Amino acid sequence: MTTVKNPQVGQISPSQLLYTYGIGAIVDLPQLSAIVTGLEDWPVDPSVAREITEARLLRAVRVALGSQVTTMRFPPVAENISSLPNPFEEEARIGVPVATFPRWMVCPACRLLAPLKSDLFVLKPNLFHPDRTCYEHVNCDKSKKRPAVLPARFLVACERGHLDDFPWIEFVHHGPSNCNGTLRLLEYGPSGEARDLEVKCDNCGNRRRLAEAFGKDNRAKHMPQCRARRPHLRDYDPDGCTEKMRAVALGASNSWFPVILSTVAIPEATAKLDLLVEENWATLQYATSLEVLTAFRNAGQLGAFTQYAPAEIWDAIQRKRASENNTGTSNEQSDLKTPEWVILSNPDPNRNSSDFRLRAVNAPMRYQNQIAQVVLVERLREVQAMVGFTRIDSPGELVEPGMEEITQIAPISRQKPTWVPTVEVRGEGIFIRFDEARIQRWLTKPAMRERDLAFLDAHTRWRKARGIEPPEANYPGLRYVLLHSFSHALMRQFALECGYTAASIRERIYCRNAEEPGGPMAGILIYTAAPDSEGTLGGLVSLGEPQTLERHISAALESAGLCASDPTCAEHQPSQRGLSVHAAACHACMFAPETSCERGNKYLDRSVLVLTVKREDLAFFE
Repeated sequence: MTTVKNPQVGQISPSQLLYTYGIGAIVDLPQLSAIVTGLEDWPVDPSVAREITEARLLRAVRVALGSQVTTMRFPPVAENISSLPNPFEEEARIGVPVATFPRWMVCPACRLLAPLKSDLFVLKPNLFHPDRTCYEHVNCDKSKKRPAVLPARFLVACERGHLDDFPWIEFVHHGPSNCNGTLRLLEYGPSGEARDLEVKCDNCGNRRRLAEAFGKDNRAKHMPQCRARRPHLRDYDPDGCTEKMRAVALGASNSWFPVILSTVAIPEATAKLDLLVEENWATLQYATSLEVLTAFRNAGQLGAFTQYAPAEIWDAIQRKRASENNTGTSNEQSDLKTPEWVILSNPDPNRNSSDFRLRAVNAPMRYQNQIAQVVLVERLREVQAMVGFTRIDSPGELVEPGMEEITQIAPISRQKPTWVPTVEVRGEGIFIRFDEARIQRWLTKPAMRERDLAFLDAHTRWRKARGIEPPEANYPGLRYVLLHSFSHALMRQFALECGYTAASIRERIYCRNAEEPGGPMAGILIYTAAPDSEGTLGGLVSLGEPQTLERHISAALESAGLCASDPTCAEHQPSQRGLSVHAAACHACMFAPETSCERGNKYLDRSVLVLTVKREDLAFFE
């Protein structure tokens, strides 16, 4: 059979490459598993990995990863490939590189457990049906055919982002051993759980149940020290590792969490020509002189600028470069939300463009004491960049400026990266700004001080349990709890009527206390976006009209007053042994999908919105 180098083994969407199957994540395919490898293996040809420009996000990425980052690129995609491509064409092999992982396989017929380097298994690529690519056991004594083997279902990982094959030989022999016997993974029950699985050595007869590898005590007693392996980079961490290996199941939800920086692209200019330059900056940034710009125009790359002379366009390019050079301090570079807050709070029709369009409407009559402003974001463009990932613990405490909160971010390349994978989506949203004076009066109530201290204690315990120092730092405050809880209540209500699923609606919380530099912020942006070039169809924006929004806010608050899990939910305290940072909130009433919430369903409390069966003295909406 004719084979090709690096055959395709499956397909995923560009957005999945950031949030589900990014660098370091394992992609579960029908008959094998593969890990997405680091940036050194990715193609960077502009023809297949186009550049995405967003100056504010690039500055934040540089704060996180270093000034050597020069570009943000869309994942490699073959633009001209047909729906039924020829697998022997070069375009059919354009994509994201992956490596087979785990490297240990199990034969379903004879239960043989062995690594790929043993040469007992042979890769059988299927060029016309990539999903059928598999490894086969060529000399199986239990089957006449060559059975397709399956990946071993257990791995080991640690909190520093390392990942490795399960130490099968050491585990079955209770430590390092010179025994070269054949291993088999036997099942003694239909559940497939670790307690029903046993690894056995045919040579020495040693056998051991997989249940002995799981649990805190078993990890300390039976598991070896982490080898600091980084299979996505095909190396070992040069700094080593002092953690114990932690057994995880293949496909476990805690084996990979992306660290994503995102921003809503807002125009910095107001003049029409300057707006056009911003929209076409991916091309215009390479115009180093008026002559080069003229060549671009003659080549037909500047069709949007037909009414402007080359000299006018060149002056606009110079203004754009001058504004980018004036980047300010590091904190200003990485502050993604303050510029958004300024633009959203002061909608200017002159800034409207094909990717950004605002329209101010009246606040709902019934809630004018609490809500100061409503702005319909009829068009928006969100840019998202991946800067790393974590294992075991999600980066829920990540704070964008400086990114100092999570110290165990695993790298996405062996060397300092010069670019990062990025996607852009277009959509719509509703911006709601709360009345600052009303919030200040609410925060001065005696009951609010007690609730604030309870959340601070929960915040401190949660960080202390995860070794984040100092544990009391970066507490967002009760103001954030109010905004976050209101956002979740309204998102759940919107999902019932706007036509989008709950997982496709997202939030951005704009929160800052009055005494902090820059002044107070109190607002939320609820939005949805899609990778399609046209974005979404207005189903969410239509809910922001005054009467419609009033009806939905009333319904959301009414639903928040009572939970199917009450009174247990309403009586929940913010801190429970460092396991949670939420009060009256649960999956039945307030929790949102991981793709929707910016804080991992923490800092939520129905009691700060409305009366509950437990508390009547905390409600903001009286």
